[in-house]
Amino acid sequence: MQTGLKITAFAAGLAAAFGSAYAVGGALEPAAAPKKSAHRDAHAEQERPAAEKGRAGDFPGGLAVSRDGFTLDLDTPRVEAGEPAELRFSVVDEDTSRKVTAFRREHGRELHLIVASGDLTTYRHLHPVRAADGTWSAPVELPEAGGYRVFADFTPDVRNAEGITLGADLAAAGAARPERLPDTGRSVTVDGYEVTLDGALRPGAGSEIKMEVEKDGKPVTDLQPYLGAYGHLVALRAGDLAYLHVHPNGEPGDGRTEPGPGISFTATAPTKGAYRLFLDFRHEGKVRTAAFTVHAGGVSPEASAPESGETPGHGH
Repeated sequence: MQTGLKITAFAAGLAAAFGSAYAVGGALEPAAAPKKSAHRDAHAEQERPAAEKGRAGDFPGGLAVSRDGFTLDLDTPRVEAGEPAELRFSVVDEDTSRKVTAFRREHGRELHLIVASGDLTTYRHLHPVRAADGTWSAPVELPEAGGYRVFADFTPDVRNAEGITLGADLAAAGAARPERLPDTGRSVTVDGYEVTLDGALRPGAGSEIKMEVEKDGKPVTDLQPYLGAYGHLVALRAGDLAYLHVHPNGEPGDGRTEPGPGISFTATAPTKGAYRLFLDFRHEGKVRTAAFTVHAGGVSPEASAPESGETPGHGH
């Protein structure tokens, strides 16, 4: 079966997040990007020569707040750290200056919204709700002060538009103390589930990554579908938050894919470097996230070990 794979990248203006303190100032305004589609389906990606995949000359999606005739209008550029908040935003069609209200569904959703901190220790995969006028909203609570990146992954159902990833900066007020990238090893534990990673990211070439899920020492063989699959994987590159959206090999009901314990993905790292992998999986009615640190191309920058043997999950 062909693997659904979409790779986009963005460079976040998060330098302030790495200072000793973060003072909320004016919202950052990334420059508009040249109009070039960010969409890459599985067939197109496989047809590209390995040497060209993820090369530096490719203009990545998610780099700017505006692209391909659409703008991500973030109505909530700042929140208070540790306090419940509501993110509100819209996608504006630059041709009409109106909010987009028609989207094509992908993996069960019209739009996928990710929020990640500059140090990659906080990750949220949110499911916003769209009002009739095109305004999206989603509750969120960010635990630490500092700089975050919000990015929206969607396909407008207008003018035969293709998939787009737009990004915007988000500030959480308070004193910031970014963490070093943790060294997780090949197994992490979240809510009593042990998830083991097999495989490696390769720069400029596709490679298989397998995740095995166990609970109480026994393989989990009854994973539940989440966003149309038994697992959902997002990878973010350390330093600039380059973004890879990876879909699993196979899907529920295809007659070949088992509901665990293994979940298989195929991914291409755009360059050498350190990445954080966030695996969302659903079991017993709850979605959990297992986070890994991996290094593509043999690059292993300084990292700090977790404080305990358990890697905390991330809220949804």
